[in-house]
Amino acid sequence: MHTIGLCFTMLVSMRPFGSAEQLEKRRRQAIALLRAGKPYREVARAVGASLSSIVRWNQAYRRNARTGLRARPIPGRPPRLTEAQQERLRRLLMRGARAAGHTTELWTLKRIATLIKTQFGVRYSAVGVWKLLRYGLDWSWQKPERRALQRDEAAIEQWKRRGWPHIKKRQPTWGPPRVSR
Repeated sequence: MHTIGLCFTMLVSMRPFGSAEQLEKRRRQAIALLRAGKPYREVARAVGASLSSIVRWNQAYRRNARTGLRARPIPGRPPRLTEAQQERLRRLLMRGARAAGHTTELWTLKRIATLIKTQFGVRYSAVGVWKLLRYGLDWSWQKPERRALQRDEAAIEQWKRRGWPHIKKRQPTWGPPRVSR
């Protein structure tokens, strides 16, 4: 008999969801439950944390009750544009690419990187601009619909009403002939 080894992978987040203040509130709630006499496992289930986290929070609280559970800043590199600068960038982008001196209304990552460099003196790569737009400004990628410059809407509408139904109703030329009864 053969055995098959299974490998289960799990996505583990290093930091739980929520702001620093929300996470501090959760830690303080866990300590309040522990002080009320609840067992560790019950507290862990109640606040949605692991047993080891509850133990660690309790130890931190015992070491320093005032600052042991305090919210800490999010680790990582701080953003290169402040919130005020991001808001100003949003306004500049909303004015349009033509207002920024481009020949078309299409914003590209390269154009936005150039705008950021000239307005704020901060250099961004295309990937950095994308992350700033996606996560900093909460924008999404959109592709403009391409249409011919000489497009005649009236002629298209007329063709849809008159020409298309005649083409659509024709007999197929590739199938077997119909047999009448």
